[in-house]
Amino acid sequence: MTTVVEARGLGARTRRGWVFRDVDLDIEAGERVTVTGPAGSGRTSLLLALAGYFATSAGSVHRRGVVALGHVPGVHEPEPALTVAEHVEERRILLGRRGRGRVEDPPLDPGTLGRDLDALGRHLLGLTLARIAGPAAVVVDDVDSGLSTVERAGLDEALEALTADGIAVITAARESATGRVFALEGHR
Repeated sequence: MTTVVEARGLGARTRRGWVFRDVDLDIEAGERVTVTGPAGSGRTSLLLALAGYFATSAGSVHRRGVVALGHVPGVHEPEPALTVAEHVEERRILLGRRGRGRVEDPPLDPGTLGRDLDALGRHLLGLTLARIAGPAAVVVDDVDSGLSTVERAGLDEALEALTADGIAVITAARESATGRVFALEGHR
């Protein structure tokens, strides 16, 4: 297998202390890794650092290919006034992929506004937008928050489709875990 994300001694420190530290992690193509830990343990910050969207102060991270953001609440969310179809078209244009290749449309009503999407809809749209980038890996936050059991199963199915296509999936959850688990305890 091919390693798509490799972290060695990765850490992030602020004036208040360590957000996370001493992270050694190899993530293979098609693998699912779930970062678990309590609130404030650094799960979201680690996901963002692995994707290249959060500055670190120790160690290194190497990415082989694009690491795209799925739904990350408070960081990467649907634009409230755009429809699902407009989100997809905008992403294709921004990435220069208009009319090139076929990305599955999300299993959502294309006319639904971003502000009207429920938690599962936000996740599914985020995964569709991430896939447009042709990623080696996708990070997705809060996969166990605000979803019913049925909705979690629907999200897991969508994440499994990514791994079946050889895309690594790195998720964050407080407790529930699918795939390999990387536990954070917090380092403040």
